[in-house]
Amino acid sequence: MENELHNFIKVWILAIISLCYCFYISSKLPKGIFKPFSLTPTIIFFLYLPLTVSSVHLVGITAFFLSWLANFKLLLFCFDQPPLSPPPSNLFHFISIASLPIKLQQKTSSQNKSKPPQRSILFAIKVLILALLYHCYNYKRNLHKNIVLAMYGVHMYIELELTLALAAIPARAMFGLEIEPQFNEPFLTTSLQDFWGRRWNLIVTSILRPTVYYPMRRISTRLVGSRWTSLPVIITVFVVSGLMHELMYYYVTRVAPTWEMTWFFILHGVAVAAEVVVKKVVPEKMRLHPVVSGALAMGFLAVTAVWLFLPQLLRNGVDEKAIGEYCKLMDLLKGLLTF
Repeated sequence: MENELHNFIKVWILAIISLCYCFYISSKLPKGIFKPFSLTPTIIFFLYLPLTVSSVHLVGITAFFLSWLANFKLLLFCFDQPPLSPPPSNLFHFISIASLPIKLQQKTSSQNKSKPPQRSILFAIKVLILALLYHCYNYKRNLHKNIVLAMYGVHMYIELELTLALAAIPARAMFGLEIEPQFNEPFLTTSLQDFWGRRWNLIVTSILRPTVYYPMRRISTRLVGSRWTSLPVIITVFVVSGLMHELMYYYVTRVAPTWEMTWFFILHGVAVAAEVVVKKVVPEKMRLHPVVSGALAMGFLAVTAVWLFLPQLLRNGVDEKAIGEYCKLMDLLKGLLTF
């Protein structure tokens, strides 16, 4: 575990050096072919860096932050698009925005900067639930398979939300940046469109819109007209998301993709597109109650996750590796405290 932490630190030192190059060299280049050309080595390097880490948790963080989010932000930067363009005047702001899963919040005169106490309480509750889940894994052989899968689903949600929230703390604490929340209580969803567009992993949603959704919308509008242009665009966005998740799975498992993850997102893209069609043709007063449609959406998510999302992780023992890493980390912390 200690060697993995050392590798993790080295990877991020190299990533910061690469982003310094982007800030001092690439950002000074004029519009045109030279900026994309200068950023290409960094993008390729960020695809390589996660391969130097093997810990499930650490490689997951590195791959998601650098190979996906940072690279998509650099692609936008190639064409002078936000969030990195125009470049922040401060190098550390540039590095934070590029490498961390954060989106700056638009300030308004009525914005309350104090953190709602309810959010702090929810955060503490989720930490306790995560600790309880790790404890319950000691007895998972005595539990029904579906109960264990449900525990994994809750675990992945809470751990992802906590990881993204903790990663945003340095930018908020050191630079006073106002950060938008990464999740919006997905268990309160009213539909699949609501879940994927406004509640789940919003940093991914915010980066897929300018890189995939808006460009494809312009193309699709010319081909099929404005009324139905969103349908092929939605499916395209989900295909790209599926391929990027497939890449994340490869970094974690180091085995050839089975494309189950891609099909999971294609299926959800088709379902969201169908939902959009229904909303266009069915009057609002004839639609399902939000509680009913939300329950159906969560049921669809659960069934398809068990069918396509989780099997690749379970076949390759990622769950056992993650639990083992947690136990090693706890032993390491106990050793440091006793020392």
